[in-house]
Amino acid sequence: MDREKQRTILDLMRLKQDGRKITAVTCYDYTTAVLAGRAGVDMILVGDSAAQVLLGHRSTLPATMDFMVTITQAVARGAPAACLVADMPFLSYQTSIADAVANAGRFVKEAGAQIIKIEATAAYLDVIKAVSDAGMSVMAHIGIRPQSITKLGRLKAEGTTAELAYELIELSAAMIRAGANSLLLEGTAREVARLVTEKTPVPVISCGSGPDCDGQILVISDILGLADGPLPKFSKRFADLDAAVVKTIEQYAEQVRAGTFPDDSQCYHIKPGEMERLTRMLANTKP
Repeated sequence: MDREKQRTILDLMRLKQDGRKITAVTCYDYTTAVLAGRAGVDMILVGDSAAQVLLGHRSTLPATMDFMVTITQAVARGAPAACLVADMPFLSYQTSIADAVANAGRFVKEAGAQIIKIEATAAYLDVIKAVSDAGMSVMAHIGIRPQSITKLGRLKAEGTTAELAYELIELSAAMIRAGANSLLLEGTAREVARLVTEKTPVPVISCGSGPDCDGQILVISDILGLADGPLPKFSKRFADLDAAVVKTIEQYAEQVRAGTFPDDSQCYHIKPGEMERLTRMLANTKP
C-alpha cells in the first residue's frame, strides 16, 4: 500500500483559507509519532521541550542539534504523512547566520523536515530571512519564548497590555515580511492572538494563545495525561493514562514476583529429540 502523501506548508495554507482548524501535536519519538499519525493530525512539531519531557531537564536549553536531528528522524519514520516541523535548539541559530542556515538545512536533509521553527525576536529577522532565502519554510515562534528563560528569569503571558500587544502584532508582520510563512504564538493574550490571525495571511498556530488562531498545538504527554506535575494554564489532559500505565506495570511486576510470568506459552523450546541428545552430550563431558 502506498503511503499517504506528506502534508506540507501548502496544505496548512489551504486549511487556513478554507477556515478549517489545523491540528498539531508536539512529540519526540517513533512510538508516539505512530499514534499521532494514526489519529490523523495535520502537523507534528518535534520541539526542543524534549530536553524536559524526555531527558528531565528543567528547561529546553540543554537540547543539542544532534539530539534534535535524531529525534526528528524518529518522528519522521513514525508519522510520514504529517507535516513535520523541526525546532531549532538554543545556540543553533543565535551564533551566526551561517550556523542558522547550516543547522536548519540539517533538519531538511537528514530528517526530512517540512518546516523549520525558530524562536524569534526582532533581533533575528535576518536569520528568518536567511533560512527562508535558502529555500526552507520557516515558522516564527513569538510570544513566550522558552529559550529566553535565563535572560527573563521567568516566563509570563505576552501581549497583556496595549503597548505589548502592539509590539507583538508589529513583530508578527515583520516576521512575515522577513520570510516566515507560518507563526506559532505561545502564551499570548487571546484578543491579541485573534488580531494577529485575522491580519496574517499565513497559518497561525496557538500554543496557549486561545481558540481564535488557525490551529492548536499541545505536547502529546499532556494530552495523554502522562505529564509529571501540574500542567500549564493553557494545557488540558484528554485522558489520564498515567494511572493506567502505573497499574499495568504493577501487574507485570506482581506476576514476575509470583512466578506466573512468563509461563510456558511465552517460552522457546529445544527441538524435539534434541534434549535427549544434549543429555547424552553432557553425560560424556569430562568434569
